[in-house]
Amino acid sequence: MSGRTLVAGIGNVFLGDDGFGVETVRALASHRLPADVEVVDFGVRGVHLAYQLLDGYDTLVLVDAAARGGAPGTLYLIEAGEPGRAGAGGAVLDGHHMSPDAVLALLGTLCAGTGSTPPRRTLVLGCEPACVEEGIGLSAPVAAAVPEAVRAVLELLRDEADTSPEDDRPRRELRRTP
Repeated sequence: MSGRTLVAGIGNVFLGDDGFGVETVRALASHRLPADVEVVDFGVRGVHLAYQLLDGYDTLVLVDAAARGGAPGTLYLIEAGEPGRAGAGGAVLDGHHMSPDAVLALLGTLCAGTGSTPPRRTLVLGCEPACVEEGIGLSAPVAAAVPEAVRAVLELLRDEADTSPEDDRPRRELRRTP
């Protein structure tokens, strides 16, 4: 992808399949990636993600569970629209309820207030969950979708990456936000 890219794993590992995004970026971090790609495990820290995006990224790839009515383990690639602004009342700042749409709304507000520019392109790679109740570990169909999700992200990155051979690319370490 042209410019800087942030691949953000989001979700709660204590709610079963909601940990899909976190598990996927953990797996992705073992691959060689272009130098302009950053892979970060944000978990449930959506506010940190919004502030990280103020550093300037051309492309954002959110990896998360996404209940859209398909069979568990189904992957979806969704292109998000322009970030909006957070509504009055500040409810979007509740760190325990920072869904991707809330993060993007907060980002729109932060960019307007700071003069920053949001990512030009925002993609969501989602996976249909089987269970998001309390418990650690992914269900079998969602766990089976993780390698396919890694391949999908690598393909997205490769589509617009530079032409340098993969062996010349440095390994990128998974970074977790504080």
